Amino acid sequence: MARVLVATPMIAESLAPLAGHELVAGEPGSDAEAVALLCAPTVAVTAGALAEMPRLRAIAVAGAGTDAIDLDAVAARGIELLSAGEALVETTADLAFALILAASRMMPEAERTLRAGQWGGWGFMDTLGRDVHGATLGIVGYGRIGRAVARRAAGFAMDVRHHARTPTGEPGWTAELDELLSISDIVSLHVPLTDSTRGMIDARRIGLIGPRGVLVNTARGAVVDEYALAGALERGELLAAGLDVYEHEPLLKPELLGAPRAVLLPHIGSATDVTRRAMLALAAERLAGFLAASP
Repeated sequence: MARVLVATPMIAESLAPLAGHELVAGEPGSDAEAVALLCAPTVAVTAGALAEMPRLRAIAVAGAGTDAIDLDAVAARGIELLSAGEALVETTADLAFALILAASRMMPEAERTLRAGQWGGWGFMDTLGRDVHGATLGIVGYGRIGRAVARRAAGFAMDVRHHARTPTGEPGWTAELDELLSISDIVSLHVPLTDSTRGMIDARRIGLIGPRGVLVNTARGAVVDEYALAGALERGELLAAGLDVYEHEPLLKPELLGAPRAVLLPHIGSATDVTRRAMLALAAERLAGFLAASP
């Protein structure tokens, strides 16, 4: 029986794959006897915490992101790193497409006007957004979530293009990111945060999208230069933006909070009850498999 430190909610049915092991609730580094750690993707697993767990052999993340984990320290110790990204694909794609719709049609701005008692009735030129149906959607990063967004776009008769570092062999692949941004009406980001993607959507590239363009980010906040994005919205150099992720969560830049036509959500891409339970269950299942294979 292995001792597993659980740094997520202790949902019994989701943790069922680990039945027979000793489950202990706590933060990383709090149990020196633990041989495995199950954690949420935002839980920090530092080199210091790892040093407090000398018997640790595996970390299972109940999600897709490993940004909060010291990967160098994990690699140096030879600790197995498991993730459960497949469980959140469809739900996150739903949220990304909701942001595409909300930002393109300026829904939050329209609702604020109504709630503030400023709506004077139907106006021919009021709150003019842009059509989503028939628009060109540029998907940056064509992994599982990017492809799921493309499937949804098909129902809106969108012309879907995508950019990935290597050819995907599928229609719509665009080799150059700048070209993709230039031809897209709406851009949706689905890349991991790496040295090469950090800040990749900077002021120059936001300019390529243009004043009638919409930018949606459900990937990682630091992929976008948030100061440049806020400035472009303020000056009318970009029509609208929809964001679910930020560079320094949970803090948001004041410029971004004050930017017009920005739909801002608090990182809820996978936030449905079914999906969060599935994320935890898949992580538990993979950890159980590892423990069974290397008792």
